[in-house]
Amino acid sequence: MIDYTVDGDGIATITWDMPDRSMNVMNVESMTAFADAMTKAIEDDAVKGVVIASGKKDFIAGADLEMMLNTMPDDAAGVMERMADMQGMFRTLETSGKPFAAAINGTALGGGYEICLACHYRVAADNPKALIGLPEVTIGLLPGGGGTQRLPRMIGMREALPLLLEGRKVNPQKALSNGMIDKVVPADELLAEAKRWLLEDGPKNAKKPWDKSGFRMPGGAVQSPNGMQTFVAGNAMLREKTNGNYPAPLNIMSAVYEGCQLDIDTGLRVEARYFVNLILGDVAKNMIRTLFFSMGEANKLATRPQGVDKASYSKVGILGAGMMGAGIAYATAMAGIDVVLLDTTVESAEKGKAYSDGLLAKRVSRRRMTAEDKDATLARIHPTIDFADLAGCDMVIEAVFEDRSIKADVTAKSEAVIAEDAIFASNTSTLPITGLAEASARPANFIGLHFFSPVDKMPLVEIIRGEKTSDECLAKAMDYVKAIRKTPIVVNDSRGFYTSRVFATYVTEGIAMLGEGVAPALIENAGRMAGMPVGPLALADEVSIDLMYKIRKQTAADLGDKYQASPADAVINAMVENLARVGKKTGKGFYDYPENGKKSLWPGLADQYPLAAEQPDVEEVKKRLMYIQGVETARCMEENVVTSPKDADVGSILGWGFAPHQGGVISMVHTVGVDNFVADCDNLAQRYGPRFTPPQMLREMAEKGERFYAA
Repeated sequence: MIDYTVDGDGIATITWDMPDRSMNVMNVESMTAFADAMTKAIEDDAVKGVVIASGKKDFIAGADLEMMLNTMPDDAAGVMERMADMQGMFRTLETSGKPFAAAINGTALGGGYEICLACHYRVAADNPKALIGLPEVTIGLLPGGGGTQRLPRMIGMREALPLLLEGRKVNPQKALSNGMIDKVVPADELLAEAKRWLLEDGPKNAKKPWDKSGFRMPGGAVQSPNGMQTFVAGNAMLREKTNGNYPAPLNIMSAVYEGCQLDIDTGLRVEARYFVNLILGDVAKNMIRTLFFSMGEANKLATRPQGVDKASYSKVGILGAGMMGAGIAYATAMAGIDVVLLDTTVESAEKGKAYSDGLLAKRVSRRRMTAEDKDATLARIHPTIDFADLAGCDMVIEAVFEDRSIKADVTAKSEAVIAEDAIFASNTSTLPITGLAEASARPANFIGLHFFSPVDKMPLVEIIRGEKTSDECLAKAMDYVKAIRKTPIVVNDSRGFYTSRVFATYVTEGIAMLGEGVAPALIENAGRMAGMPVGPLALADEVSIDLMYKIRKQTAADLGDKYQASPADAVINAMVENLARVGKKTGKGFYDYPENGKKSLWPGLADQYPLAAEQPDVEEVKKRLMYIQGVETARCMEENVVTSPKDADVGSILGWGFAPHQGGVISMVHTVGVDNFVADCDNLAQRYGPRFTPPQMLREMAEKGERFYAA
């Protein structure tokens, strides 16, 4: 776990190399072993200096998040004691009188970088793929090993705060330029440089600047003009960005503000208190559970059917070169896969390829890609109007209009050309896959791949399994999604599947409230305050109100007497049929979109939907917008559309931007408590209608005291 050696020059090397782990992490066992090795080196008079190194391809990834996730809410004293032990260990290293050098061979994040900060010298290998930083804020935490105190004292508060508040991870060259490390050398010179520094420069630099009398904060103290400007503006921007939903950024700001006015030891205790406050709260647990563990499992294809050989892709066909098809073509070509991009006209197919050209040109201009790589990627996309060009494709993905007859036609034409074992996938967002597969001669190889727009930015792919979709087809589809660097969730077939079905409830609940006379600005602001990226009315405009209109008309026709009208239907009908306001694409919907101005809510809404005399409390509006999504997700689980709380949570955050601080829609229900959620929804159903009625599954869980997650 920790290897300890001393060379002939008196340089001790402490090498982290945890068995059965792909990366070194900081847990009780590894930290105990490290403390023992550190103490041994400090107490050995023959040791002149110490190198901290790694036996793996990366340095140290940080703390063991599973341990943090399982922290009990009543263990504040225990957590505080453990934090004090860790900080005390780092302070012992820092003040031992012997120089320590961190030999950073690869990625060093979180606690791993905090060990480096405690060292007197930091040298990194020139590895452009390595990342260095303190990303704890992205999972609802703050750096608890001294990061909020040492980094500002090294590079100044104004320079450190963006790194801390945004969780930026930078490569070694960037880390060198902003003062996070001291030197970058070729990988084969890393240990030699660390030892050279220890022998030549270490003896006179074994005391940190903040442990010397007369230390001044780089860039100005907290109470200086620069310091006050930083914190006044920073707090205002934080509030605007987080709406108070994320305590970690505020705790980071507070730890820096308070701690950097104190001596380092007192500052570290301040940091520890703010860390404990976060680790015992719901937000950090929600974010760790979903954004780290559940997301990691999804990306590793944890639910992939067993016994199916991994599929590789060399050629993929895409039918339809509109925005979705063009986006899928881009993502596929970026993964090194040849693409046949087919449309009804040469002009349309070429336009679809031009979409990738534009995206690639932006990458080149931002120095994220060379011109040669751009040309090679673009050359992988082959526009065509001939179905014969699909021969040899391992998979064909249709992204044509949401029309069953058109989809059936392209299915038959494609299957006439591709191999028997090739996969045919539909990018439909609403039409049931089992019904579409009826047009296929091989329904076992027919599956849904629901991408999200814009494909180049949206990381989720919802994989929909039809009634006859085989395990082999599902496994191969998951392999493709991983190959193009997207995150998959697997759901079973139904109208609207999972993401479209639940996403729609957020939008329609906002529209329903508009029809009730709730102020549109209140609806929109409440949505954003609840943690959603935009308000429901703005989202309706983005999706386009006429598309919602068409989908509801089609759904009503398909379901007949089983169709359940929504309170939003009348508003949608009026916007399309009477007012011809269909959304952003035409410049007018619930908002106005002037050509040379900022969008704003349409003033005519007040005439069409007069404000009710009594307006609801903002918390009531937030609850309606969020809980309706929880109810529909629970229905999806009860109906076996989505089979895992983890997939439901990952899909909600990545698919339609459900509030990340909640950890996803099921994590929201879990945090509220199933029994409390059921009681609240029953109350909402009495006041606003049966759409809030919780499904039987939730009632049974509430009666049994069951939870969705252990922690």
